[in-house]
Parts: sequence; C-alpha cells; structure tokens
Amino acid sequence: MVDDSRMQRRILSAQLSRSGYEVLEAGSGEEALEICAQTEPDFVLSDWLMDGMTGLEFCRRFRQMSRESYGYFILLTSKSEKNDVAEGLQNGADDFLAKPVNGDELRARLTAGARILTMERAMQEKNRLLTSALGELRTLYDSIDRDLVEARKLQQSLVKERFRSFGNAQVSLMLRPSGHVGGDLVGFFRISSRRVGLYGIDVSGHGITSALMTARLAGYLSGSSPEQNIALVQNELGFFDGRDPAELARYLNALVLDEMQTESYFTLIYADVDLIAGTVALVQAGHPHPAVLRADGKVEFFGNGGMPVGLLAAATYETVTTRLFPGDRLFLGSDGITEIVLPDGRQLAEEGLTEMLAALNGMRGQALLDALYWELQRLSGEALVDDVSAVLFEFDGAKENDG
Repeated sequence: MVDDSRMQRRILSAQLSRSGYEVLEAGSGEEALEICAQTEPDFVLSDWLMDGMTGLEFCRRFRQMSRESYGYFILLTSKSEKNDVAEGLQNGADDFLAKPVNGDELRARLTAGARILTMERAMQEKNRLLTSALGELRTLYDSIDRDLVEARKLQQSLVKERFRSFGNAQVSLMLRPSGHVGGDLVGFFRISSRRVGLYGIDVSGHGITSALMTARLAGYLSGSSPEQNIALVQNELGFFDGRDPAELARYLNALVLDEMQTESYFTLIYADVDLIAGTVALVQAGHPHPAVLRADGKVEFFGNGGMPVGLLAAATYETVTTRLFPGDRLFLGSDGITEIVLPDGRQLAEEGLTEMLAALNGMRGQALLDALYWELQRLSGEALVDDVSAVLFEFDGAKENDG
C-alpha cells in the first residue's frame, strides 16, 4: 500500500488486514520501490497523486523491475477522465479505484486480480514445463542427429568404389540421399575376367528403415565376398559365373518375401555386361528404364519395366539384351532423377533426361554425374526431395581386358 497520507494508509491497511492480506506500507514511490525489490508483492495499491514520485511514475518504474512472477497494480485516484485512465493503462496499471475507496469494491477488485494472477502463474508453469520438454526434445534430437550423421557415413561406405577402370571400359557411381540416410544403393562387381555386374536399387520410403534395408542388400551383392554374392553361382570346379538377371530378380523376390519379413520393397535394375563384346543382359524390376548414350549423342531407352522386388510373390521378370559399341555408354538412374518436379509443375521424365544427357555428351565419368546432379538441383529450383543415384558404364572398345 503506497500513499503519502498516513491516515489513508492506515484505513486501507486495516481493511486489507481484516480480509486476510499481509500489508506492507510505503509513504512514497521511492520507498515502495525498495520494498518491491526485496519482497515482490502480488498486489500493489498506489495513490496517483503524491509528493515527489507520482503513482504513475512509480507504476512505470515498477513494471521495469525484474520479477519472477507478475505483480497486479491498482491505481487509487480521483481522476475519472478517459484520457487519464488510458494514460494509466499505458504506463502499466491493471486497474483503478476511485477515492474514497469502498471496502467491498476493493475486495472485489482484488479477487478479480487474484484470478488473473492464478491464470498467469498456471500459464507460467505450463511454459516452464514446455520449455523443459523442448529442452529434452532438443537433447534427444541432437543425439539422433549425431547418430544419423554417423549412419550416413556408414551408408556411404557401402559404396566402397565410386569409380573403376577396366582398361577398355570404366564405371562411375553417384549416390546422393535427400536426407541424412536414404534408400538408394548402387554398385558393381566382377563376375569374371571379362564380365561385370552393375546394379541400382531404390528401397520404398526414406530414412532409417530404408537405409537398413539397403545395408542388407549390399551384403547380398558384395563384390569383395563372391561366395556371399547371390548374383553369382559356383560350378563344380569352384569357378563363379553370373546368375541370369531375371533369375536374380526372382531369387531376391522370394528372399524378401520369405525370409526378411518386412513391409519394405524395392526397385532393381541389374546388368551383366561383357567387357569385350559390349553385350548387356539386363533385368528391370520397377526401376526407371535404362538408357544407352550412343557415341553420336543419341539417347535410347530400353527395357519392359517389371514389378518391384518384394511386393508380390507371383511377380515375373524378364531378361532383355542390348549391345554397346565403342564410345557408347550405359546409364542406370533412379526415379529420383526422372521424377523431379520442374518449376512449371511437370516431371523431368525421360524426355527431360534425354535432353540433359545429350547436353552433357562431351563429359565423362564422375564429372558427367556431378554435372547431372547440379543441373537437377537447378531445374527443380529447391532441394531435391528424393534420393538420387546412378550408374554410368562407358565402353571404349572391344579389346582384350587385362582384368
């Protein structure tokens, strides 16, 4: 209670004490500020007109103080003009009481103020709990983010080689997940001294589940462990040969449905390429059509589509063939390329990819794949929302390979 009239303070203090309030008195605004700094009262009643610091100035200074909770400020005044009330509100007052103060009205105003303080403190507690929960979520997110960063490194390590030269041919790989980890996988392995297997896989969905699936599939198509590679079969003499591409797709389909017990499925493209003759035997299981970039710059798509792997037990697959001539290239890309959305709302599709590959015809290897990726980003006008992967096989001529 702040008033420069001792009599007025005594009258109001007696009324408030009888109502159960603990009352502290101050004869000036300066004295009241000292008390407020030490005790942080819930309510402040202050006369407007006082010698020295006015109640209005005291209210303004009170609002500038650092407090843990809100303080309800009531100005006592004989002023009743609207402009005076507006000035008081602008300086931080919550309510007004006309002098002389009526006891019943005072108690009613304090009861209303108590409801506001209760709501404010409940809101403050909710905010504290929310802040605490957000802090815990941030800690959890940071932990998950660190794990995903490491998972990305592990997934990228599944593609141990991004480039290899076979003397008369070379293969280059591109694997760029849209998030920390993705569901795309590309790779190659030697089938024999003159044949190489190339593959691209796109697991349904995104994120950790898809990444785990690609890790398992990478083990099935390992180039460093031919005895574990299901694309290879061993004859009676212990030599490895390549499984027919369509047979490989059927084998994988049964494996996923019978053994993996997962709801995930994937698209597959697998090519068995003869490094000497340039012949290609290929299976396309739901993956985008493979493309041949002829030496003269012409782009040809081939293949009959096919069902994804791990979706239907009755799915059938077909091996298709083509041939590469000196200077030709085989391109196996994921749908993260052909399905990017252009600024006009259309998808890139095979027509757009044809134009891009034709424009990049003068480039080779990893430089071509990098240029393709940056052009995809430029055309989409924003970050790519799907994983982007590709295998580029370049055939320079039919000559004996040293292996």
